[in-house]
Amino acid sequence: MPHNVSLIALLASGFGLALVLGLAAARLRMPPLVGYLLAGVVIGPGTPGFVADVELSGQLAEIGVMLLMFGVGLHFSLADLLAVRRIAVPGAVVQIAAATLMGGAVALGWGWPIGDAMVFGLSLSVASTVVLLRALEARGHLESTNGRIAVGWLVVEDLAMVLVLVLLPALAPVLGAKSSAPGADFGGLALTVGVTLAKVSAFIALMLFGGRWAFPRLLWLVARSGSRELFTLCVVAAAVGVAYGAAVLFDVSFALGAFFAGMMMRESEFSHRAADESLPLREAFSVLFFVSVGMLFDPTILVSAPGKVLAVLAVILVGKTIAAIALVLAFRYPLNTALTVGASLAQIGEFSFILAGLGVSLGLLTPEGQSLILAGALISIALNSLLFTAIEPAQAWARAHSAWARRLDLRDDPLAALPMSTDRKLLTGQVVLVGYGQVGQHIAAALAERHIPCIVADSNREVVEKLRAAGRAAVSGDASDPIVLVQAHITRAAMLVVTTPDTLASRQMVDIARKLNPDIEIVLRSDTEDAAAMLRGEKLGEVFVGEEELARGMCGYVTGRMQRAVPAGA
Repeated sequence: MPHNVSLIALLASGFGLALVLGLAAARLRMPPLVGYLLAGVVIGPGTPGFVADVELSGQLAEIGVMLLMFGVGLHFSLADLLAVRRIAVPGAVVQIAAATLMGGAVALGWGWPIGDAMVFGLSLSVASTVVLLRALEARGHLESTNGRIAVGWLVVEDLAMVLVLVLLPALAPVLGAKSSAPGADFGGLALTVGVTLAKVSAFIALMLFGGRWAFPRLLWLVARSGSRELFTLCVVAAAVGVAYGAAVLFDVSFALGAFFAGMMMRESEFSHRAADESLPLREAFSVLFFVSVGMLFDPTILVSAPGKVLAVLAVILVGKTIAAIALVLAFRYPLNTALTVGASLAQIGEFSFILAGLGVSLGLLTPEGQSLILAGALISIALNSLLFTAIEPAQAWARAHSAWARRLDLRDDPLAALPMSTDRKLLTGQVVLVGYGQVGQHIAAALAERHIPCIVADSNREVVEKLRAAGRAAVSGDASDPIVLVQAHITRAAMLVVTTPDTLASRQMVDIARKLNPDIEIVLRSDTEDAAAMLRGEKLGEVFVGEEELARGMCGYVTGRMQRAVPAGA
């Protein structure tokens, strides 16, 4: 038997225990990732018995982060990122500042030095992109407006943390680090910032111009070989290779490097195949990520400092959530969007671990502080799925019991109502089109070509602003809220077309539309056969499923061509 089998031991114990405990968690109606985290605790150094290689698990988890972010990039175009920049950039910056102040204030209250308090607060300010992606994918919200805002917000957070990780060593002496590093002068600090920004800008420029040209051609070249394994190898090599090159050459994190690689590869017609081929690896390594988080956790902190653990959780689960919700509402987005972003940020993850580790090595954070951060990460990750589940009930309760929550939907928002100058011809017998994604854009274009009146309802304010600027009728807001459909003049509409695949929201829209306009015709979209069967069974309207329509279109083309090719009477 080989002397060193630490990798095999880690994989066998990690996957095996994750399967058993994940299944147990699912049986108890808890998210399986709770079982994955507990599996890491069991094989980690904080519990007796077998101890897996912590350093090795961390490297495997990094691969998982790369592949997950690469997959997100394959579904997240540059246009999607730019579409949410007005809320994602200022929102992320202000939220990081608010969370850092809250965490730092708690640490100062414990008597910690200001440098330790700052690193501690920064570690609590940045959420885990991996956890967010799993939560959005599990609910089918990754490509929704709310999902794009949340992902864009975290991408900005990741970029900010890259800058923090570079600047922290230079600032360590100023912050009172216990190491013997030389003091930092203003000129040296400015040079460090300039070099970092130049490297990040150079990487983004390289990906936007070189990667956008090279990756689609690379996929086409490999696909022509007809080899499935070569295609899969190309996808994985691109994800891991670009992520590693970005980290080594440009000091950009692995996650961000892989994310931009995926965004550029999305330009290829083979992007959907690339996403499908990499899915099994992404799922397997994401499990290892959660196992590795559990391995870092020392359960004794729950006994030695329970009050401090609760304070950390209060900052993560309550403070960050409230700050994010307030920021999103301040940008005049719907309550549902605010709650989704708030739940997305109510956890911490990979960047928190990296920052805490750097703080300890620089003498800016004690081992106790690192343990508290890990405890906050483990518990907040375990509870994050419950927060997402609570969004709909919380929204319904707030509207039913709070006049202030109801006023949020009635406030004076210029995009929430059609201008008085809107052509009256658009307000009778029109199509109310909910969602202006790829499907919605095609439908709107077809209606415009045939001069059929249409009013778009979309929760993305930037989309509505562009439509208004182009002279199109559009209102901003969540169409599952009655006031939005009222503003779209649903009472006089001939048809409601819902292009978003959210089954629950679609049912709410249909219920509202039929109460206000009993004769309205309904057209719905569904991404799964099961959801479509449920919608059809409830007779909510005409339901279209993506795969069905693709097969129908291909069948029509094939049979039409063959009928013309076969001679009559043959």
